[in-house]
Amino acid sequence: MAEGTFTIRDDGGGRTLALAGDWSSLTLGDNATELGDAMAGVTGKTRLDLTHIGHLDTAGAFAILRAVLPTLVPSPMPKDAERLFALVRPAVEEEVAAPQGMSRLTAFFARVGGAVVAVGDEALAATNFTGRLVIEIGQVLREPSKLRGVSLTHMMETAGVDALPIIMTMNFFIGAVVALVGTDLLKSLGMAVLTVQLIGVAMLREFAVLITGILLAGRSASSFAAQIGSMKMAQEVDAMQVIGVDPYEALVVPRVLAMLIMMPLLTFAAMIAGIVGGMIVCWAALGIGPIFFFERMHDTVAIRHFWVGIAKTPLLALLIAMAGCRHGLAVGGDVESLGARVTTAVVQSIFMIILFDAIFAIIFMKLNL
Repeated sequence: MAEGTFTIRDDGGGRTLALAGDWSSLTLGDNATELGDAMAGVTGKTRLDLTHIGHLDTAGAFAILRAVLPTLVPSPMPKDAERLFALVRPAVEEEVAAPQGMSRLTAFFARVGGAVVAVGDEALAATNFTGRLVIEIGQVLREPSKLRGVSLTHMMETAGVDALPIIMTMNFFIGAVVALVGTDLLKSLGMAVLTVQLIGVAMLREFAVLITGILLAGRSASSFAAQIGSMKMAQEVDAMQVIGVDPYEALVVPRVLAMLIMMPLLTFAAMIAGIVGGMIVCWAALGIGPIFFFERMHDTVAIRHFWVGIAKTPLLALLIAMAGCRHGLAVGGDVESLGARVTTAVVQSIFMIILFDAIFAIIFMKLNL
């Protein structure tokens, strides 16, 4: 290994920073400090000359970019070096944007401002993705031959059918818990029979669709983001574009349509499981048999509660699928980016599910439904 060296040449309109030797974590030594001191206070344009550079890793790229970023202009460089600089550039820009000398109050407002900008960028990216998805779905509806039936069926199985056991189990216990709480409260008021109505309304309107959406967000949104993100890391998405395959048509549309088809069916199964769980608790705690339970539910729980719950599922399915696919396509070239995007997809989809469920509750209340 040869220790890295640098030379600064003045070429009239600016300067050229010529680097030689190895710039890596093993050979960096004091070079980072010396380079930073040499470039401190420098104005004008700086170009990089990497003709004689040896081994370069992220530590070396970070040190170089940190020293020259304020005055750096695009320069021709090897593809490997270009990828390394692109990888470390966000970290260097973040450090430059938040200098060390700022007060705690200033740093706090800087972080708040950065978060606001990040939210705006995220909203813009989501809007762009939604527009592109609408165009792709429109093309598929206009030309059904573009729909990839095998991919759609596979996604319906993995994202829908395979999720059925956990969804029914969770909703069964949610229905049982609602029945236990209702039985304990209403029995003390002498209205234990109203537990049946409580179970029916709670499971049909809210809990079945909400629990199903949250489980699918944790299960399917993360799966979509991980699958597409892994393909992005392996450059399979780039390869698809090279051979003329639209990634949205091949990867996004089948997943979105699979969720749109399967979530209403899964929600219906969740409603049944939750009602059965509540019925068993009522049978054991109150002596309300299955026949009386369902007769009472038929008489007191209107069918509109079922349709209110089912009406929410298409939008929630879209939110889940779009979050997973969008963050999967946004994965960079490293594992850290993949993990961050998968986590963001799950958190974002759960947040949107709860937010829109609350919005739906207000709308249906205003409409007296």
